[in-house]
Amino acid sequence: MGYDASTLPDVTGLTVGILGGTGDQGRGLAYRLARAGQPILIGSRSAERAEEAAAQIRQLAGLPADADVTGAANLDVATRSDIVIVAVPWDGHAAILTELRDALAGKVVVDCVNPLGFDKQGPYALPVEEGSAVQQAAALLPDSRICAAFNHVSAPLLADPQVDRIDLDVLICTEERELIGIVAALAARIPGMRGIYAGRLRNAHQIEAFTANLIAINKRYKAHAGIRVTDI
Repeated sequence: MGYDASTLPDVTGLTVGILGGTGDQGRGLAYRLARAGQPILIGSRSAERAEEAAAQIRQLAGLPADADVTGAANLDVATRSDIVIVAVPWDGHAAILTELRDALAGKVVVDCVNPLGFDKQGPYALPVEEGSAVQQAAALLPDSRICAAFNHVSAPLLADPQVDRIDLDVLICTEERELIGIVAALAARIPGMRGIYAGRLRNAHQIEAFTANLIAINKRYKAHAGIRVTDI
């Protein structure tokens, strides 16, 4: 069975909250999804900082006149959102998810965190006791619906108003078949993107780790490289 966007569910009315929405990746995803008309909640430990980020996004070119982008504290965002994207720094990942466990119960949680370290030789994957960031999320959020996605999306491309299409594939790892369609539909709201199932949560480690390779590629070739899966 090949990729067929016409079979994806309608996610247009779902509110997407982004924890870490004031960082580069979170802001970029917020802008790109808001540009597609998705209701967006920017999350931060500081509600004021979150609203400042939301206000800045609302001023960017390409958003519809009725774009719904607001900011709030992380707890409020987790409570009010239908889908929550986790885009926080790795060193705060466990603490934030533990703090929001009850608010995230029953929610679709999309983890795009990459546990990476950096030294003089460049980026490298960090060991994670649970196996990967998304497996840590699953352990900390037993009542949430967990998947990994958007790990390899270039933040500069997401944030550039002059870029109309982002031609890459979003690799999705999850234990729930229904989540594949939901997250693929969310990815498809961004022109050029496809959401591709890439296995269960145990397969997310190498996806997260591969980001180190992409960073090295981008540095060497001065690019914003992503992933495209062939023959699908």
